[in-house]
Amino acid sequence: MRAALLEKTQQPLAIVSDVQIESPRAREVVVRVTHCGICHSDLTMIDAPGGGQIPCILGHEAAGIVEEVGGSVTRLKRGDKVMLTPIPSCGACYYCVRGQSSLCVDGQNFMTGLRKDGTSPLSRNGERVFQGLGLGGWGEYAVVDEGRAVRIDPDTPLEIACVIGCAIQTGVGAVLNTAQVEEGATVLVMGLGGIGISIVQGARLANASRIIVSDPVASRRDHAANFGATDILDPAKEDVVAKAIELTGGVGVDYAFDGAGVSELISQGINACRIGGTTVMVGAAMQPLTLPIPAIFLTQQKKLMGCLLGSCNGHRDIPRFLALWRKGALDLESMISHRRPLADINAGLDDMRAGRGLRTVLAL
Repeated sequence: MRAALLEKTQQPLAIVSDVQIESPRAREVVVRVTHCGICHSDLTMIDAPGGGQIPCILGHEAAGIVEEVGGSVTRLKRGDKVMLTPIPSCGACYYCVRGQSSLCVDGQNFMTGLRKDGTSPLSRNGERVFQGLGLGGWGEYAVVDEGRAVRIDPDTPLEIACVIGCAIQTGVGAVLNTAQVEEGATVLVMGLGGIGISIVQGARLANASRIIVSDPVASRRDHAANFGATDILDPAKEDVVAKAIELTGGVGVDYAFDGAGVSELISQGINACRIGGTTVMVGAAMQPLTLPIPAIFLTQQKKLMGCLLGSCNGHRDIPRFLALWRKGALDLESMISHRRPLADINAGLDDMRAGRGLRTVLAL
């Protein structure tokens, strides 16, 4: 098959056409990928120094059509439209039965890019090829566990819906599932890429009374106003913490969200929160974080929370988000700033590096 292949970090991806794919095993399906977004997590893996998972097909915001099903597959059939989710849920493990589907033991191989037994359904010239974050959506076909494929209605436009796979699940889910923001709460969102804008949308859906946002890129601040932000801050000109406290009558925000995975933003969130407030780390930090937390943080009963894929269960939340989109409550179309063919993927990655736009969707 044809794919965009990461052969060496900190280098452009190669468009190759000789990746071999295996037939699906039991409980696996082959999905013909039609569209896949470019996420900052992919870019981080590309730009990170060192070997990492090489060679690798990245892309985890994918949608397509089921091409083939393996034995014991019960949820899907050939021809079904599906969205792929990086973390499946088995429904039976320690975490799933406690309602923590994003921690499912079956989904943790998203960190290895391999099946649980250490194999990959992809190879090239006899060498194993990794599936980035368990999917490998920048290839024409993805061989995945059936739990990673969520069937959607036949009339769903895949080029629009694919952004739900990571950006919407992570950002909207962080608000509705992880933090469980209540109606009337005040919210601060720091970092306004695809994840951050999705957090803004989640805060709007939760009926937050104030949605304060911050980002150094002017165009992203402009976008945020259209998605529901009530107060827009330029961190180069304003003290975000002081302004957030001022805008909330000297109290501080109820919830602060870091959408970029940056230590400085997490610290700002902690300081901008009210006594008893919650800071949620949503952005994917691919390198160790150092967080200076003052002792008073504990006596003030502030909370610091992690977030993985918005604490989402794809089989529950993807249909829910599509239903919100259909009723006009969730804006997917405006999330997409660029549409490119797979051959132009490196230009799309350059857009993300430069902070141009929110999401690029690739057509395969």
